Amino acid sequence: MKISEIHKQKKSVLSFEIFPPKKDSELKNIDETLEILCGLNPDFISVTFGAGGSSNNNKTIELAKKIKYEYHVEPVVHLTCLCYDKKDIDEFTKILVSEGIENVLALRGDRNPNVPEKDEFQHASELITYLKEKEEFCIAGACYPECHPESANRVSEMRNLKKKVDAGAEVLLSQLFFDNDYFYRFEEDCRIAGIDVPVTPGIMPVINAAQIQRMVTLCGASLPERFQKIIHKYEDNKQALFDAGMSYALSQIIDLLANGVDGIHLYTMNNPVVAKKICEGIRNIV
Repeated sequence: MKISEIHKQKKSVLSFEIFPPKKDSELKNIDETLEILCGLNPDFISVTFGAGGSSNNNKTIELAKKIKYEYHVEPVVHLTCLCYDKKDIDEFTKILVSEGIENVLALRGDRNPNVPEKDEFQHASELITYLKEKEEFCIAGACYPECHPESANRVSEMRNLKKKVDAGAEVLLSQLFFDNDYFYRFEEDCRIAGIDVPVTPGIMPVINAAQIQRMVTLCGASLPERFQKIIHKYEDNKQALFDAGMSYALSQIIDLLANGVDGIHLYTMNNPVVAKKICEGIRNIV
């Protein structure tokens, strides 16, 4: 089922993000994680995509097939374009179509000095336009409540996001954030800009200090003062930081749901314990 149809059927959609294991041996052992995640009844699971691989050795597609056909949950395949040309994209999409995978999260992809860039796609909107011309995928796009790190300003950010939607993005999944006020302002900006597709906030429970530094560096999310106090107080106590991080994420999610957001997209980091605790915490709320 296309995730745009899921959004039409449900007010608040619950989804997870996972990443493919780096080693083939680990791919065989991911079933324990999937057993728990899929048992939580998410509406879909998105699978991240590593640039530089070919369609013949792409673990993203293998994992998406497993989610769809062994666990009967709808997969969304991330597809980046900065390091691929049209021929590469055609090879990927041909496999997706043949496997009955209907949903794609179209992304530019992060710049990587170890992976050469190609010049046919410079922006996610160009990939979305190309995919829409070729196949009948439901396309999701990424959005950034605090602006993409490369954006010149907020006006430019909203113009580029509108291009994605005009090109055919039917659902938007947000980058992580730690202050809900950023998301509410962003959501209002979207409506002012004429963006009327579902906009789902992305939440990542932070359960260790190294993780928070890595994610803030990658996506530029700001840290509210009360969140910084939690990190500083408990960073040397692993279990305390886990509990505090989970509580903070739950408080974010409950507030977002109370304010009528279109859903929750949980960045699980392949940790089923985190996903299970979050789902238990909102069991009677979603």
